[in-house]
Amino acid sequence: MTGETTTAGSADLESSVVVTPALATPDPGTPEPPLRRNTAYLLLTTGRFAQAIGAGVGTFAIPLLAFEVTGSVGQAGLISGIGQAGALLATLPAGVVADRVNRRALLVVAAATGTVLWATVVAAGLVGTLGAWHLAAVLFGSSMVSAFVNPASGGALRAVVPPAQMANAMAVNQGRMAAVALFAGPVGGFLYGMAHVLPFVASVLGHLIEVVAVSFVRKPLNGERTQRSHPLADLREGLRFVGAVPLFRAVLVLITLLNLTAIALVVAVNLELVRTGTDPRLIGLVDACAGVSMLAGAIVAGPIVRRTRVGRLGLLAIGTLAAALVVMALAPSYWVFVSMLAVGVFLYPALNAGFTGYLTVIIPDRMMGRATSLLGLTGLIAAPTAPVLGSALLEGWGIGVTLWVMVGAMVAVLVALACTRPLMRIGRPGTWADDALESDC
Repeated sequence: MTGETTTAGSADLESSVVVTPALATPDPGTPEPPLRRNTAYLLLTTGRFAQAIGAGVGTFAIPLLAFEVTGSVGQAGLISGIGQAGALLATLPAGVVADRVNRRALLVVAAATGTVLWATVVAAGLVGTLGAWHLAAVLFGSSMVSAFVNPASGGALRAVVPPAQMANAMAVNQGRMAAVALFAGPVGGFLYGMAHVLPFVASVLGHLIEVVAVSFVRKPLNGERTQRSHPLADLREGLRFVGAVPLFRAVLVLITLLNLTAIALVVAVNLELVRTGTDPRLIGLVDACAGVSMLAGAIVAGPIVRRTRVGRLGLLAIGTLAAALVVMALAPSYWVFVSMLAVGVFLYPALNAGFTGYLTVIIPDRMMGRATSLLGLTGLIAAPTAPVLGSALLEGWGIGVTLWVMVGAMVAVLVALACTRPLMRIGRPGTWADDALESDC
């Protein structure tokens, strides 16, 4: 698919009460300051970027350290799977919590928890006592922390960014993600080669920077009074809300299929290159070129989103990837993989910026955490399933048939998108606020 004065150390998350407008709405007669002069936005973005870089560097090193600790590929994979389980278990409760508590305090506490968790890995690694269960427990806890941060940061962003600037803010987010994808691997590998604990020192520092940055945010991050109803009632309310909106129902199906296909594609291509004896450095180049393409796409995402309706942008992005897949299926070779994957993902930062920006504007503030978490299940469902699908297709029928299956799936998504009226009717950013939903819809 974010004038409190409470400090993290003394915050009572359940009792925090903040009353502000639901959206960051300036005086109609006052021009909106650019994002670069929005202090609260800059602090939030800086904190999230630092945390993302640190987490990305650590994530790259996790399977390497897990294999070193266990000596087994299977056990190393099990450790990584435990981390995914933490996020899956926490996602729905996290959405409820993000809608009930002081979001600034939640972000600070979550980042501080991540700091402590990864500091234990660094300490155990330095004294030589790090074991498999310790690493698995930290991964489980860290993934749960991330599950709480994601809906809270989405609501916080909505609170500090005016609707008219949301497309630009989301484009910046896409650039951040592309930069992390591009640099985290090489930096993680370099640090791991110097000392095995260094990538996790980066994780500690990233979380710590987020603690400091978010602590300095003084603008209220909760758009409406936090709720006093029972958490299970809140969860049921969130499920009813998402289920009642045709757009959300369509998104849950389409994005799940899109994520499933995209992740399975990457897994299948990488495994094909591995089993054909491709140099690991050349395999890394595939991901690096895709990362460069996404970074370039993120740079131009803002202007593209401002000029293109989200539905049409979806057709262009998915159609481009489908066309790239056809070329790959017709001529499955290394340099075709490199070039076509780079072409296929170029428009995805703009699509993600446009769609997530639209959702951030239209979802009521009091439902933001629950809706974000529920819609985020599309990625969590695909994450453990797609690698199994991609590897099974490759092993059973080879890369050619696998790629044609991916083409068929992308064409199905493309046709379904074109036939989904709630998606196709989404306008340009200037009209998004007109589609704002009521929390009882």
